[in-house]
Amino acid sequence: MVVRVLAKITLRGLLGRRRFLLLFPLPVLLVVAAIIGRASGADPAKWADPVLTQIGFGVVLPLIAMIVGTGVLGSELEDGSAVTLLTTPVPRGTIVLTKLGVAIGVTTLATAVPMFVAGILVDSVRLGIGLAVGAFVGSVAYSALFVALSVISRRPVLIAIGYLVLWETTLANLLDGVRWLSIRQFAVTTSDWVASTDLVTSRLPAVYAVLATIVLATAAATLAIDRLSAFSVRGETG
Repeated sequence: MVVRVLAKITLRGLLGRRRFLLLFPLPVLLVVAAIIGRASGADPAKWADPVLTQIGFGVVLPLIAMIVGTGVLGSELEDGSAVTLLTTPVPRGTIVLTKLGVAIGVTTLATAVPMFVAGILVDSVRLGIGLAVGAFVGSVAYSALFVALSVISRRPVLIAIGYLVLWETTLANLLDGVRWLSIRQFAVTTSDWVASTDLVTSRLPAVYAVLATIVLATAAATLAIDRLSAFSVRGETG
């Protein structure tokens, strides 16, 4: 009952924030790009990767995860509205995991659906399913990371943007070893594994991508619970 109420409050608060409006243009951008590629009549092998990997997994998924992940708990901590919740007997672990669950659910819905549609437009239903599964894997990893950032830092969005630009984009393209710690690669690899297609190229073993996602999500959630447990009503962590 407590989890259900907390989830409803979190979802209502998220839907009521202006930042949530930023979610709508991103999925539309992905689908429109797929439509344009399809309408061009060109071989999907020439444009599928830029649309699916670079736009879908490189822009749409991480930005939506960042908006949602840093908003489900970070916004409440920032504006002080979390004080009431933190003074209740609800375990901090329940708070974090419920918020994380909402973040994963919303992010998955906002990314898996357009990725599925884009996959059908590019090639087939199987590709769409693969992309949707990859979006779910990425949603889990990104959401856990960004929820943790919102607890340990007062500037989670700034750190998240720095991570996405410097690590996921710049260093991942310059240093081959970075891919082993890239959430984007976890998602792309899972999609390639499920869809079994040449249109999405993975750079990691599929088993590793899944296990790495589980380890990252578990570690991030544990860190968030630990830091929130040390969070005082005044809004400072010990």
